[in-house]
Amino acid sequence: MTTARETVLGRVRDALALAPATDTPVPRAYRTGRTLPDAERLALFTDRLVDYKAQVHPCTADRTAEVVAAVLRDRGARRIGVPAGLDPRWLTAYDGEVRQDSADIPAPRLDALDGVVTASAVGCAETGTIFLDGSPDQGRRALSLVPDLHVCVIDLSTVQVGVPEAVARLVPERPTTLISGPSATSDIELERVEGVHGPRTLSVVIRTDV
Repeated sequence: MTTARETVLGRVRDALALAPATDTPVPRAYRTGRTLPDAERLALFTDRLVDYKAQVHPCTADRTAEVVAAVLRDRGARRIGVPAGLDPRWLTAYDGEVRQDSADIPAPRLDALDGVVTASAVGCAETGTIFLDGSPDQGRRALSLVPDLHVCVIDLSTVQVGVPEAVARLVPERPTTLISGPSATSDIELERVEGVHGPRTLSVVIRTDV
């Protein structure tokens, strides 16, 4: 007896065998190469992040540790997780407990953390989106998904105007996560509910001179 899965896959294989083996051109007429002055790009990115209910903290690079510590203190985060490659200088002003993440730690145990601090790969000003690519300073997806607070540090120099410009900076082979504000959904009455599928709070520290 064949299962429903085998039946469906068999029909897919039959359809593929009957389909013409021709390449279909994909239009790539995206708007690319757009730029904005730093001040305008920062204003646009901030506006979009705030619209998504993220907290935004612009600062110069030499104040990174100070601002990160202030954000964690204001949220009452006494135990945080960090990816193995995070710049340790960003945490020199933080007096709480820091736990370095690793793949050996089961994801459910990350729920014991008050928050997480990561870097980022790229940002998109037009959509208020932050891209994580699993680099050592960003860590695995679970680390930025399970804790209720995500403090993400992003350099303004990596923030692009639009999606095509941002995607062009990514490495296609890397696992990419797109974050647009804190996790949120709506119930049947369209009431916004935050923190259902990820962090309830997203705090973005934008280093304006890097």
